[in-house]
Order: sequence, then structure tokens, then C-alpha cells
Amino acid sequence: MKLAICNETFQEWPFEKAFAFARECGYTGVEFAPFTINKDAYKITAEQRAQVRKQAEDAGLEPIGLHWLLAFTEGYYLTSPDADVRQKTGDYLAELARLCRDLGGKVLVLGSPMQRNLLPGVDHDQAMANATEVIKQAIPVMADCGVTLALEPLGPEEGDFLRTAELGIQLAEMVDSPNCRLHLDVKAMSSEEKPIVDIIRDSTNWIEHFHANDANRRGPGMGEIDFVPILQTLKDLDYDGWVSVEVFDYEPGVESLAKDSIEYLKACLEKLA
Repeated sequence: MKLAICNETFQEWPFEKAFAFARECGYTGVEFAPFTINKDAYKITAEQRAQVRKQAEDAGLEPIGLHWLLAFTEGYYLTSPDADVRQKTGDYLAELARLCRDLGGKVLVLGSPMQRNLLPGVDHDQAMANATEVIKQAIPVMADCGVTLALEPLGPEEGDFLRTAELGIQLAEMVDSPNCRLHLDVKAMSSEEKPIVDIIRDSTNWIEHFHANDANRRGPGMGEIDFVPILQTLKDLDYDGWVSVEVFDYEPGVESLAKDSIEYLKACLEKLA
């Protein structure tokens, strides 16, 4: 397992400072929220893409991909009943795949609850069908870019669409492409009735990417969740991908969130059998 951090954790820090500190803490990968570069991916120039990638790589970090794909955007909606909106959303996901490739990444984490929750008159089954149509539209570009879409189930605190890993797998099966798999997030899994380790085991064949955080919205080790059995399960399943720290409560401060999270994860890894 490799440890990464999401770049919005550093809030207003300049990229070079953020990347240098992340590497100093011990992270070897960085995951980007596109809005930290520009809220409109179409406006991120080739020069900007190359510069950000170089800044990360010069700091010793591997760019691993994007998350918060539709956050702060306008006019895009994964489950919309409007065919034109679905078309535009599929096109935008394709552009995000190009951005991911240009930054050196290989995974797109599709969470963005505010752009996928159920709209009036759309039930969950129809929303699944609409999302499938949008994603399928972008899959050829993702395949050309060598990028995999990782579907992120989220808990009821975030919304009402795709709340469980089982539904994430169901949507991936509907898309039916090797470039569409599953993302697991500890905070989200903590809202399910099924124990986290069982969710991970039952998702073995689908896991593409993994976020480490606590149910309290802070970093791993900053709440009640014990990560030793979680990481042990990943190890037992031969997961060799990224475990990326993602937080939502920034009150502890940037330095603490970045440093304490990885120190805790490394201490947990040392306890694995």
C-alpha cells in the first residue's frame, strides 16, 4: 500500500509549499481536486497542467488522480433527467479524464454528491440508469487516456444516491467496462450497517482506490475508528494501490492533518501481520 494525500487539505497553500510539506511528512502521492487549479477544467491550459505535474514530481510526489470531480461546477449533473445535461456531463467527465492524464494520474474518484443526488421525479433506479448513460459516454476517452473511473458510495450525511458499496458495484456492472470500478472511503463505509472490513472483503474484485478518514470528518487516527483491521484486510486481499488521506474538517490545522494522519497510518501498518 502506498500513502497519498488530497491536495485540498492544504487549502490556500501554494502548490510548491504544499507538495514539499507532503513529501516531508512521508507521502509519496498526491490526489488533486480540480477546483484547486480552476473550477472549470476546460480552462486549465496545457501549460498549467504541465506546470502542476512538474511541481508535484519535483517534490517527489506521484500524481495519482482526481476527486471532487464536479464540485463547484455549473450545468453538470450525473443523474439528471435532462438529456442535454447528461450529454454535457459526459463530455465534462471525458475532459476530466484528459486532465487526469495530463497531470500524470490514472484514477478519477466520482463522489460529488451535490451533482448526483436524486432530483424531483427521479427514483433511484432511474438515477442509476441516467448515471450509467453519462459514464458510458465518457468511457472511450477514459480508456484512451489510461484512466479508470472509481465510483464512490457516500453515506446519508452527503445524500441519497449510491449510499452503499453494493450499489457502487451494481453501477459499475451496469457500465460494464474495465475502466469503471469502485472507490471505498472509510467515513462513508462507517455509515453502513455492514462492518467496514466485511464491506472491503465483499468488494475485493472491484476496489480501485481507497480514502482514509474518520467518521468525524478528520484524518485517520483523529477519531474512534481503528485502522489496523482495515489496513490488515486490505493487505490480506493483496491491495497494492493507494490509501489517500481525505479530510473535511480542517479545524486541527493543515500541519496536524497532514502529519498526524500519516504518522498514525504508518504506526498501524507496522502492526500488521
